[in-house]
Amino acid sequence: MEVRIELKPGVFDAEADSVLKSLRLLGLSETAEVGTARLYRLTFSGVDPAGARALAQRAVDRLLANPIVHRVEILPVPG
Repeated sequence: MEVRIELKPGVFDAEADSVLKSLRLLGLSETAEVGTARLYRLTFSGVDPAGARALAQRAVDRLLANPIVHRVEILPVPG
């Protein structure tokens, strides 16, 4: 499963802000916005797709994301 985690709208993204400022200093003033996200690829053995999704959700709930500030998307791995 792929788990994509990004900050919810309105939550300050310090890393993205720093990258945006640096891009503008490098002359890329056309850059309007930068956002960051984390991508985790979780592989489970011996479980069906529904079970893998449930395990990925459990990982998100227990470790990977804070529901107050993050939005999460869980998708099957392409391929």
